[in-house]
Amino acid sequence: MGSIMPPSNPPYTKSALSITDQLAQLQTRGMQFSDIPMAEHYLGHLNYYRLSAYWLPYESNHTLHQFHPGTQFDNVINSYIFDRELRLLVLDAIERIEVSVRTQMTQALTLSYGSHPHLIPQLFHCPIRYAQTVNKLKNDFDRSDEKFSEHFKKNYAEKLPPLWAAVELMTMGQISNWYANINARQDRQAIARAYRLDESILGSFLHHLTIVRNICAHHGRLWNRRFAFTIKIPNNPTILARSVQQIPNHKNLYNTLVLLAYMMDAISPGHHWKTRLRNLITNHNIQTLSMGFPIGWGSLPIWI
Repeated sequence: MGSIMPPSNPPYTKSALSITDQLAQLQTRGMQFSDIPMAEHYLGHLNYYRLSAYWLPYESNHTLHQFHPGTQFDNVINSYIFDRELRLLVLDAIERIEVSVRTQMTQALTLSYGSHPHLIPQLFHCPIRYAQTVNKLKNDFDRSDEKFSEHFKKNYAEKLPPLWAAVELMTMGQISNWYANINARQDRQAIARAYRLDESILGSFLHHLTIVRNICAHHGRLWNRRFAFTIKIPNNPTILARSVQQIPNHKNLYNTLVLLAYMMDAISPGHHWKTRLRNLITNHNIQTLSMGFPIGWGSLPIWI
C-alpha cells in the first residue's frame, strides 16, 4: 500500500509593488498620511515588510490588513525610531555587562587555577561542550590579528593565551557557554557574587542576553517582542525581585530591561542609563504595556 502524499502548498503569487503602489495599498487599508513625499521617502529606505511589524498593532483585522480608524503612518514611524534607539541603548548596557563578566570570570578562575584555567578540561562539566568552546576560541585566536595575539604566537608554547587575554576574543554567546559549563558551583558563584546574584540567575541572564544582543546586532525588533527563552527570576525579597514581573514565563522585554538596569547599578554606580530609558519612552510617548511593563512601573524600587 503506497504512502499518502501530503497536499502540496500553493505557489506564492503576490507581485512586487512600487513605492507609490505600497503607499496606495496602505491608504486603501485605512492608513492615513500627513506628508506623502516623506512617507514615500521612508518606504524607499525602510523595507515595507520590515515596517509591517510596527503597524501590526494598529490593525483591526489582520486577515484583511485593515487598520483602526485614525491610524497614522507617523505613529508607525515613531515606533520604528523608538525601537532603533532602544536597541542602541540596550547594546550600550550589554557591552558594559559583557566586559564586566569577562573580568569577573578571569579573576575568579585565574586566582584559583592559574593563568590558563580554560585549558584544564577537568574544570568544566560537559566534555563535548568544552571541546566545542575551546576549539572555537582556538580558531578565533588563530585568525586574530590583535597585537596580543601576534605577540603570544611568537613567544609562548601554549595553544592559547592566558585567560585575561583570551576573554577579549570571546563574544557574549561564548562567555555564556563558558560560564554555564564551569563545573564547580562555587566558581560560578564567585563570578555571580560581584552582582549580588545567585549563579543560576546570572547564567540564565547571560543566555538571554546572548539572544537579545544578536537581535540588536541584526537590527531586529525589540519593541513589543516576545522572547522564546524566559529569564530565571529570583524570588528572594531583593530590589530585583520586587521590580520584575513575577508572572510565570513572562516573555516580554520588561524583565530584560529590569535586569539590565540592575546590572548597570552594580557595574557603574551613578550611571544615567535608567534616565536615558525613561526619557526615550517619554519622548516617543510609548505605551509600555505592549512591552510587558506593569502599571506604575516607575515607582518600583529599581527605577527610583
